[in-house]
Amino acid sequence: MDTILGPLYYAVSWIIVQFHSLYSLVFDKNSGWAWGLSIVSLVVLIRICLIPLFVKQIKATRNMQALQPKMKAIQERYKSDKQRQSEEMMKLYKETGTNPLSSCLPILAQSPFFISLYQVLNHIAQGKTVGFIDKELLDSARQAHIFGAPLSVKFLDSAAKVQDLGATLTDVRVVTIIMIVLMSLSQFYTQRQLMTKNVDLSVKTPFMQQQKMLMYVFPVIFAVIGINVPAGVLLYWLTTNVWTMGQQMFVIRRNPTPGSLAFKQRQDRLRAKGKLKEDPAEVEARKAVEAARAKRQQPKRQTKAKRQVAGTTPAASDAASTTASTASAADEQKPSLEKKQGESGTDAKAAGGAKDAKAGGKPGQRKSGPQRPKHPSKK
Repeated sequence: MDTILGPLYYAVSWIIVQFHSLYSLVFDKNSGWAWGLSIVSLVVLIRICLIPLFVKQIKATRNMQALQPKMKAIQERYKSDKQRQSEEMMKLYKETGTNPLSSCLPILAQSPFFISLYQVLNHIAQGKTVGFIDKELLDSARQAHIFGAPLSVKFLDSAAKVQDLGATLTDVRVVTIIMIVLMSLSQFYTQRQLMTKNVDLSVKTPFMQQQKMLMYVFPVIFAVIGINVPAGVLLYWLTTNVWTMGQQMFVIRRNPTPGSLAFKQRQDRLRAKGKLKEDPAEVEARKAVEAARAKRQQPKRQTKAKRQVAGTTPAASDAASTTASTASAADEQKPSLEKKQGESGTDAKAAGGAKDAKAGGKPGQRKSGPQRPKHPSKK
């Protein structure tokens, strides 16, 4: 690895030394500001050089999204013939001028610099000169701390190694954990921004599901890898993630994918500024839809009691009122009925007494027949 990437060690170390000389005019040459800003500047320089590849990546990703329905049709048509399926896929790529590997070009181009920076910082941690970093610069870099953490230490390094570099294990782990969390969050937000704003939502393809899965997998992978790399490399990684996030926000705002949420928002901005030329028929159709939507009244929220009253039918209401009036009338007639029943009962008793008197007996006695013997206790 050192033999293959040897020239890049010299290139990376030379760039860092030049930026360190520049920042040493403002900060202490042994401070973390001078060395940390040198690493950040290295990232900015590399990403500026990779802008053409990033543009190709955006175009390739957009073309791949547009080709997903055709690719799915080919897979369904030749699912039993893998060779024919591959031939048709290559034919489709050739006809549309799409290269699937173009979406990986920025990552592939940046990887050698990432590995070279890792090896340069690893040499510094071991006290070895590398590239253009001589003995004097090596001692200066070993003294440089980022918020209390030396540039060359890792999260898993021992306390003895950390103390040799003039730091504490607690400071190193707190700083590296914060950088790992920020790095993972920036990666997640970048991928989520791509999925929610710059994807044609009208087309549901396996590519979208794959990207959605990577949105959750990548931050976890980076967090696991982050505990095994020096703090200087974490600074490099965090800086490149922030750069990617900002660069992607700019591209999505200025040149979004047709059919995506960002594209609709851009059309609305241009329409508000009067810079968008549209077909008059489409304008009239949109106005008609908006007018119909404005006229449509949304139902008002009601309490449970109001909903129950509103849900009662007119027939049920009439029946309820009829029942209530009948009940009240019955209550009014009840005393008169009881009075009449009492009077009729009295008249009946009087008539019975009169008949008994005519028969020559006492009232309440039987007209004829044997009398019931009295109880012995009543004799």
